Amino acid sequence: MTSPDGATPSTPPAEGALSNRILLGLLLGAVCGVAANLLVVPRAPELVEAANRWLFVPVGQLFLRMLFMVVIPLVFSSLALGVASLGDLKRLGRIGARTMGYFVLVTACSVAIGLVLVNTLRPGEGLPQATREKLLETYRGEAASRIGTAGKAEFGPSLLVNVIPRNPVEAAAKGDMLAVIFFALMFGIGVTKLSAEKKSFWMRLLEGLADVTVVIIEFALRLAPYGVFGLIFSVTSRFGFDILKQLLLFVVTVLAGLTLLVLGVYPILLRFLAKVSPGAFLRKVRPVMVTAFSTSSSSATLPTTIEVSERDLGVPPQIAGFVLPLGATMNMNGTALFEGVACVFLAQVFGIHLSVGQQLFVILLAVLTAIGTAGVPGGSIPLLVLVLTSVGVPAEGIAVIIGVDRLLDMARTVPNVIGDATCAVYVSRKEGYDLKV
Repeated sequence: MTSPDGATPSTPPAEGALSNRILLGLLLGAVCGVAANLLVVPRAPELVEAANRWLFVPVGQLFLRMLFMVVIPLVFSSLALGVASLGDLKRLGRIGARTMGYFVLVTACSVAIGLVLVNTLRPGEGLPQATREKLLETYRGEAASRIGTAGKAEFGPSLLVNVIPRNPVEAAAKGDMLAVIFFALMFGIGVTKLSAEKKSFWMRLLEGLADVTVVIIEFALRLAPYGVFGLIFSVTSRFGFDILKQLLLFVVTVLAGLTLLVLGVYPILLRFLAKVSPGAFLRKVRPVMVTAFSTSSSSATLPTTIEVSERDLGVPPQIAGFVLPLGATMNMNGTALFEGVACVFLAQVFGIHLSVGQQLFVILLAVLTAIGTAGVPGGSIPLLVLVLTSVGVPAEGIAVIIGVDRLLDMARTVPNVIGDATCAVYVSRKEGYDLKV
């Protein structure tokens, strides 16, 4: 929102400098990691592995854990406070309907874009059988582990039932975000029903908890340039570029879809639904994109997404506190696109024809599984197994794509979190708020 005198405050120089340092850390990490991969690994692989084990991975994990540490209190406080601040349950219902409608619409469009691209480029038909067998053998163990995780995943009625936690503290300890979100929603609704004095007490308490998490996030962001360098270095220095060459067309197909989503679909939605400048929006969410790419986690990026949305985009706290925590768990546009492409790609690799009806079913499953995807690195792979088996594609086929999944996981997290921010802007505009874009 604009300031009382009508002027739009600019981003504080310190915040802009931090954003630039984080981006510099990402670029330097990528350059140094690739150089180590190409020049050092062939001669002394143990040296690079030791550097990763004792330096770069620990630094990156320190940064990640600092962010993950505040996710649960941040989600609870911001969501409960957002619901309580809205006050009117009719208004809450209206905002909730707009939010969920946006999530479903954009996620379905994302899958459709991916399916059009994969059916047009047909990357799976050109993969040699020898390459397929080699990939299956190389990643058979990891694929079996992911399939086992998928077997434990709850989907269907049980997922709906378990949204309501028996013990919210246990749900928080396990990182069950859907259960935490449900409890926070109910807690916020409960606060709205209290007397004015009691409501004021709980509002101050929630605001205090939210303020404390912001302070901790500021501490974490001081580590961000170094943490991002460590995360990106460890990925690029270990990355199998020979695998990338073999699956290049698949990678290009996914990246093209994600790029079209960020630079094509979102700007159209921002221009015509939210009535804001797409260029200004994308410039201001750059810190969110950098954090999402480097952490591969919507949950770890949530603190940055909330901060940037409120400070730089002008999204009111009650809207940001409601929409963004939901989006970090339920709005996985990039993940849904990836699942659609991966499913059809693997069907092509194994010579399985998927009819139009089956591909429409893939869209439905990708939208539904995206809601249950954990907002953590690699969280989509177990649910991809469910999509594959539902349309008759061998589950062990995920071994073919696991070698490039880390790169694609980083890439698809960016549209995941940008989609959350576009939804917050859209809902804010529909609710009559002024924005900074």
